[in-house]
Amino acid sequence: MGNKSWWSRTDSRLLEAVLGLAAVLAGVSGVLWPALGVAGLVGPVDTRAVEAGSTTRLPDTAADAAASPGMALTGTHRADLVFADPDLGERLLLALPQITGGLLLLLILVFLVRVAGTLRDGDVFVPRNARRLSVIGLAVLAQAVLVPVLPALTTQLLVSGTHLADRIPFSATFAGEYVLLALLVLALGEVFRRGTKLRADTEGLV
Repeated sequence: MGNKSWWSRTDSRLLEAVLGLAAVLAGVSGVLWPALGVAGLVGPVDTRAVEAGSTTRLPDTAADAAASPGMALTGTHRADLVFADPDLGERLLLALPQITGGLLLLLILVFLVRVAGTLRDGDVFVPRNARRLSVIGLAVLAQAVLVPVLPALTTQLLVSGTHLADRIPFSATFAGEYVLLALLVLALGEVFRRGTKLRADTEGLV
């Protein structure tokens, strides 16, 4: 029986193309478009989903609306914080979580494209792939921490000093599965690093 692998160079190029396309889409939808909204070149993000306090009474009274013009809270427990005409600072705070998540996803996809490129050469167990997997693992871990925290933190900055400040509690929900995924990728990177070192030591003895 031959030792020919079922994975061909065509498969590697197709995988690179799919990951490359995903990286382009992530860059455009997750980074470029929100950034254009912050700059005012396209329609900006003007709504933020929030956890409203249990004592929130909606809709706001006329006095509340006068206290913070252009800002409204609609809904009960799961509510939408809506800005009628957000200024530059508000646009930046509204878009920052999406841009950060988009940048991290783009970083992960770019490094996955580079890892997939080594499949075309027939050898993925190279030192640079160990480093790439470590970067991917750290990026996933950053997503697990920043993606829940940034919306909560920026929301508090958006409503600070307004009549809505005491109605929207700081709320962040962490996804344990992403932390586990990050640890698995980091462990895989360490396996690659030790494997490549062992192979280099073995080849040096031949």
